[in-house]
Order: sequence, then structure tokens, then C-alpha cells
Amino acid sequence: MKPGQTIPLAIEKPAAGGRMIARVDGQIVLVSGAIPGERVTARVEKVTKSVAYAQTIAVDEPSPDRRDVSVDPLCGGALYRHIAYDRQLAIKRDVIIDAFTRIGHLDVPATLAVTGSPESGYRMRARLHARGRRLGFFREGTHDLCDVRQTGQLLPATCDLLERLMATINSLGVDAVRELEITENVDASNRVVALDTVGAVDARAIDRLADADGLTGFVSAAGIHGEPHVIDRLQFDSTTVTLRRHVLAFFQGNRYLLRDLVSHVIAQVPRDAPLVDLYAGVGLFAVSAAATLGIDVTAVEGDRYAAADLDANAKDLHVRAMHASVEEAVRGVGLQTDRRGSLIVDPPRTGMSREALDGALALEPSRIIYVSCDVATLARDARRIVDEGYAVISATGFDLFPNTPHVETVVVLQSEK
Repeated sequence: MKPGQTIPLAIEKPAAGGRMIARVDGQIVLVSGAIPGERVTARVEKVTKSVAYAQTIAVDEPSPDRRDVSVDPLCGGALYRHIAYDRQLAIKRDVIIDAFTRIGHLDVPATLAVTGSPESGYRMRARLHARGRRLGFFREGTHDLCDVRQTGQLLPATCDLLERLMATINSLGVDAVRELEITENVDASNRVVALDTVGAVDARAIDRLADADGLTGFVSAAGIHGEPHVIDRLQFDSTTVTLRRHVLAFFQGNRYLLRDLVSHVIAQVPRDAPLVDLYAGVGLFAVSAAATLGIDVTAVEGDRYAAADLDANAKDLHVRAMHASVEEAVRGVGLQTDRRGSLIVDPPRTGMSREALDGALALEPSRIIYVSCDVATLARDARRIVDEGYAVISATGFDLFPNTPHVETVVVLQSEK
């Protein structure tokens, strides 16, 4: 195979990252724009020693799950948009199983399912780029801008606001804006923007931007206008959990599945023992567990914005908030080591560092609830945890980013010691 060559392919199964697997004379080809079971004609993009990459240019035998797409699949996370939504969920389940089997050499419980989400308007957080007189997402692998509205990820009112902000920026002749972070709460009653600039912006221009209709807060190098936080209220039976979060704090991004995800995680926490929550963020799991289960929780978070929110959200609850990296926390003193206790970890995409995982295992929790946005690093870490005497007792997926290859996975591991 050579770049530029067109080849017929039979698509076998999905691969992590959005492409599908085919083979030519035993060599793996990772194909974009295809669905398992299809026969396609593809153009080879790149060839390495171990794998080739190709793009579908014609569908010779289409899957019944193929649907028409009018948007660029490389814009705004749309690599799966050509696949009927139920099939997307099935494919993501297959990707989780494959990672556990191939990377972790582990079996996934047969009960594994992926919970779906409405496909439009789900996203509560986004980072956008300004180039020239336009604002948008980067097209995958480039610095070309994609229109925000056509991705369908944000609410129409959010898109309207972003267009008004960019129109104001252009009318004021402000060329220092490079990026814009927008955060809103579940019902979109709070909406805050943080502006990232490469130089000073006139105070009057900042005032104009901060006064945009639809904003409850605006943050820039010049200061804070309004409220830099949004407030979410999650209802669990008779308990209301109130969470504030700064525009620059990490938070789960899907408004439709947020409560389902939290409910599932805290349902895995034993009610008669303390809990440690590593990578706690603003306290999504820690505060919810303390409020609904009435247990003692230690929550660890290293980011300064999220840690400040965690302190505020934990007030008046049995939550001990630690502002430290997980590595610092596990090699220090004071973390709960009661063997009856449980542990929640929700690390970044890179998974847990060796030091963090060693320290977490040294706590000897009876149960580990691992929340992950990357199945490869999850499978890697799960293998290590199993090797230390734990068993995988459940796995559940949550489709926080429809039409993309991403899937959030919650795996529960129980000590067998």
C-alpha cells in the first residue's frame, strides 16, 4: 500500500479513537468514515511499519445503520455522526470490551451497557478559538476553524451568545482575543465566559463584552464582572446537592447525563464506611455522596479553581477537602486507611500515574470505583488493580459525547483479600 492508493476494504470492527479496522494481506488498516460490516473503497492516507490509515471515499455495501451527514465529520467531534445512534452505543460497548480484553487481559461483566444521551445541546463547557474575525472549534488535526452551531453540541441560545460576543469583538477592533472558555449550568440559567488574550484589551471593550445579554459572569485579565461561578442543583430523592463551579474548573460536560452518572457512582459506595475521592474536582461525587449517604468523605483536588469550589461545596458536610495533587496526598499522612472504606478515582485522560496508583492501593480500600474518559488507560490501570487482589464486578458506560468516539466508563473493583 502507498499513500494516495485506493483500495477495497471489508470493515471488521471498531478501534478506539473513531476509526474502524480492516485488513489487507494481514496488515491492519484504520479506516475513517466506515461502519463494521460494510464494504467500502478507501484512499490510503499514511502507511507505517505496523498500520495503514485510510479514508472512506465510497460505500460499496452500506450498513443499515448508516445515516446521511451534512456536516464535516472532522469538525466539533462528529466522527460517528454517520452512524445511527443506537449503533454508536453498541460500538462504544465493543470498544470498552476490546480495551479490557486486549490491553488489560480482563473480562468485562456481561451486563455492560452504555447509557445514551440526546445528541444535541448536551455540552455545558467548551473552549473555542478566535482567528481573524471568526470564533469556533479547531478542525481535527488543523488550526482551521469550524462553525460552532453546525456541530449541534451547544444550545442554540449559547450559539447566539457566542455570535454576539464575536460581533462585538469585531466591531471594537479587538484582535488580542485568542481563546474563549464558556461554562453554563444544567438549565443554562447561569452562563459565564472567560477570555484568554495575548495582550491588554481596553477596559471599555471589556465592559461591552461583559454586558452581553445572556451572560451572568465574565472573567478576563482585567478582572471579574458579575459572578465567575455557575450553580448546579442536583436532586437525589429528597436530597438536593448544590454545587458551584468556576468557569475555569473542570466539570463533567453533559447536562443530560450528569445526574445519571453521579447517581450511578454513589450507588456503588458502601453506606457504612468512609470514602476517599481522588481527583475530586469541585466535589461532584464527594459532596453528593456525603449529602445523600451521610458518610465521612476525604476529597483530594490539586487545581486551585476546583479546590476552592470544593471547599465551598463541602461546607456543613462531613467532607474533608485536601488541596494537593493526588501524588502528594497519597505519599503524605491523613488519608483514610480503614479497610472497610471505598475509593473513587476520576483521573485525567492519561489515567493514574504509577505513584498515584501505588498510593491508592496502599490505602487498601475494600472497593475502588474508577471513573474514566479513556478506555485504554482504564484497562491498563484496572489490570494493575486486579493484580493487587481485586476483581471487576461491574462496568457501565455513559455516552457523555454523542457522535464522537469518546465514552465515559465506570468500573467497580472489589477486594478479594
